[in-house]
Amino acid sequence: MTSDTNRIALVVGASGIIGSNLSQELLRNGWTTYGLARNPGTDVEGLRPVAADLLNPVSLETALADVQPTHVFITSWQRNDTEAENIRVNGGMVRNLLAALSPKKSVRHVALVTGLKHYLGPFDAYAKSGTLPLTPVREEHPRLDLDNFYYAQEDEVYAAAARDGFTWSVHRPHTVIGKAVGNQMNMGTTLAVYATICKETGRKFQFPGSEAQWNGLSDVTDARVLAKQLVWAATTEGARNQAFNIVNGDVFRWSWLWGRLADWFGVEAAGFDGTVRPLEAELANDADLWREIAERHGLLEPNLNRLASAWHTDLDLGRPIEVMTDMAKSRKLGFLVYQPTEESFFDLFEQLRTDRLIP
Repeated sequence: MTSDTNRIALVVGASGIIGSNLSQELLRNGWTTYGLARNPGTDVEGLRPVAADLLNPVSLETALADVQPTHVFITSWQRNDTEAENIRVNGGMVRNLLAALSPKKSVRHVALVTGLKHYLGPFDAYAKSGTLPLTPVREEHPRLDLDNFYYAQEDEVYAAAARDGFTWSVHRPHTVIGKAVGNQMNMGTTLAVYATICKETGRKFQFPGSEAQWNGLSDVTDARVLAKQLVWAATTEGARNQAFNIVNGDVFRWSWLWGRLADWFGVEAAGFDGTVRPLEAELANDADLWREIAERHGLLEPNLNRLASAWHTDLDLGRPIEVMTDMAKSRKLGFLVYQPTEESFFDLFEQLRTDRLIP
């Protein structure tokens, strides 16, 4: 296996939950690591920022002129109003990136992060009747007969791999738990913000989702576990040219976990009461309240919408079926990382408090 000194990583979406945790994992393991984003941050020590717009080929060519990555990790996506637009934009971003890198002939492996919408359907048909898979979901499940930007992203990677001769891996996490500001899918921080508001106002910490989610089994993906799988797949011969599910390795019921999350914040938990109570509606009028809380406690982010992504939390917690993820494929190949889910949430809450994002 090639030494780490000859491994140069390009993390696309380096400012997000997945990209920031992956950058830290790569740097800990001695990789030269570049982080590409429209507005790359400097929070990760040692990360080399690359500012570029994935929708602008000229921007990419200029920004990557002196970067010759051996491994590319694509963790970025952009939400649009329709799935057709999601396909056009997100497929185009992958295509533009790999086209910009193609003349360099330096890329040996490309890893793409998608998710369980591969099995559950796109946003506008998510977990609806007629699309529901057997669970636990497994990598060999066929694609749904629906337009899906995850499929478009995969197809761009496959086409570029055939053209340029690199290997690839696709990674399908469940709900990702980790820290990021301005992220579009951020359940852990969303629940932390909601619990904080409940504590400040005396509201009950009300479960917002469905009966199936409250009583059924579920799992999530710690961003640190996903980061380790991405590095493992990029450096393990047996993992080449394959797709992998990735979750913590345990299962839980929200009826068990919800009260534990409430206890961490010192608020009163309220479970499923027969009615789905979307969090997006619950937080709809709390922007000014959060700004006041942030000012009173000296928090660094007064904009509620940059911390909470209630729409996505509602999507996950409102599903009409329990959703579990099979991990046998990568386990058999030697990926054995395990993370207790309760600790994923608690570690995140501690980090948010330390970083002055919640009081």
